[in-house]
Amino acid sequence: MMHIEATGNFAMTTLFVLFALSSTSLAAPGEGLVGHWKLVDDCRDFSGRGNDAVNHGVELAGPDGAVFDGIKAYLEVPDSDSLRLGTGDYSIAVWVHTKAELDDVLGDILSKYDPATRTGVTLSIMNYAGVTSAQSNYRNLLFGIDAGRIDPEWTDCGRPGNNFYVNALAVYDGNLYAATWEPGQGETGHVYRYEGGAKWTDCGSPDICNAVNPLAVFEGKLYAGVQYYSGGGSALPLSPNKNFGGTVYRYEGGTEWTNCGKVADVRSISGLAVFRGKLYAGTGCTGSWRDKPRTRGMYRYDGGQKWTSCGCPGLRVVHLAVHNGNLYGLSYDGGGFFRYDGGTDWTRLGPVPNTSQVYTFGVYQGEVHVGTWPTGSVFRYDGPQKWTHRGRLGQEKEVMAMAVYNGKLYAGTLPLAQVYRYDGNTTWTCTGQLDTTPDVRFRRAWSMAVYKGKLFCGTLPSGHVYSLEAGKSVTHDRELAPGWRHVAAVKAGGRLKLYVDGKLVAASSAFNRADYNLDNQQPLKIGFGQHDYFNGKLRDLRIYNRALDEADIFTLSKQAATR
Repeated sequence: MMHIEATGNFAMTTLFVLFALSSTSLAAPGEGLVGHWKLVDDCRDFSGRGNDAVNHGVELAGPDGAVFDGIKAYLEVPDSDSLRLGTGDYSIAVWVHTKAELDDVLGDILSKYDPATRTGVTLSIMNYAGVTSAQSNYRNLLFGIDAGRIDPEWTDCGRPGNNFYVNALAVYDGNLYAATWEPGQGETGHVYRYEGGAKWTDCGSPDICNAVNPLAVFEGKLYAGVQYYSGGGSALPLSPNKNFGGTVYRYEGGTEWTNCGKVADVRSISGLAVFRGKLYAGTGCTGSWRDKPRTRGMYRYDGGQKWTSCGCPGLRVVHLAVHNGNLYGLSYDGGGFFRYDGGTDWTRLGPVPNTSQVYTFGVYQGEVHVGTWPTGSVFRYDGPQKWTHRGRLGQEKEVMAMAVYNGKLYAGTLPLAQVYRYDGNTTWTCTGQLDTTPDVRFRRAWSMAVYKGKLFCGTLPSGHVYSLEAGKSVTHDRELAPGWRHVAAVKAGGRLKLYVDGKLVAASSAFNRADYNLDNQQPLKIGFGQHDYFNGKLRDLRIYNRALDEADIFTLSKQAATR
């Protein structure tokens, strides 16, 4: 082994290695290219394959990349033989720019996917708020493939603590966290971290009340709101712990939590979401508790222990969600659905038809969808007071958590705690019943998050968390940092891999490549897919019909970074 004795020698050696990489590992940069869109002044394909894109409103603004507005702009490449990759290896490499402060979901980088057959590929950035209580995924990459495959049943991932209700699931700093309701005498709500299998680690109980409810990632930290939940709303015995919540806490690691202040004179924090660089909390309250001065609606966190009232639309603001430049509130009163207009002003956009309570919010195929009670239905929002019924989920009464996972929309229900997949028009397909607790009136599939390439769902009253794998996907379970990032997605044999800035950040479990023929006749969409329109900038997008190795990807990331 060569021993480097001087800094100068080390620097020269490093330069030599970088030169060798750039000269040899991509000696033929066009080898295997089936599409190369520089996205500088046009959307032509420079691979020589003729896969030019049709521009649908993307701003091609020169060397700083193509600007996608997150609302309706995307590029469409017609289907071609060269874009049908079958069961073979392939790679996607692209520079991605996102803003630090967001007022929209981030959406899909690209998609070549047929929702009718569930066949194709998706590369997306998950930024989900309004998954009932939680902001479940925040700036997490997903690279997925499918050929209509799905686990035959959900996998039991255990019961965190002594809980009866998994109020929220959220991905933070490479891990999955669960917030719980633990209603017994002397018990309090906890947050737990998933360790795999059926193992959960206790991350502490931030408060003396019986439930930790919403979870959200904000400024690189995990935040949790606490509440008093009686159990009566789920037809369960009332909890003897009647201490009120209403406080938000920040997780500091281990079992340590920092008190970020009592939001108001309320018994619960019902939802958390990040909008334009600020953390907002829904209280699920229109009036006072304990005959104290009236406090209601939504609040904004202004640092320390300070919370500022954002007013109330007259009905409870329970869960919160973000889309296309707006912050929305969902209500358990009269099918209420509201837009926050700043200050203390709100606009009512509902009621949702045939609905008394709105529970969840999902962005699917660029449109807002909400889950409701008492008809167990999902509705698409088409503008103020305009709604399209997207079907009832079996004979269920209530639709709770919703999440887009590997190209499809999934939703959990009550009273049977089933999870359904949306298959178009008004068709929903049941993937299984998660909670089979006997002798109870209600069972809930309440919370969802996407983690380690799988969909996770938390239940009531068993308090168990379950997972499902549909197709094969890999996720980067840490925040994709804002600014320009180089992203590479590789299908190599029987594994999927994700790279960020030239480094491997995640790899899937092994699969049989023969099970995944990805050919379909759908166009390749750049900046759009099954989730939403991309909100940010893209440049130098390349698709290869071979698996790039780490040296290839390192070289591409350095070449693009310094041009």
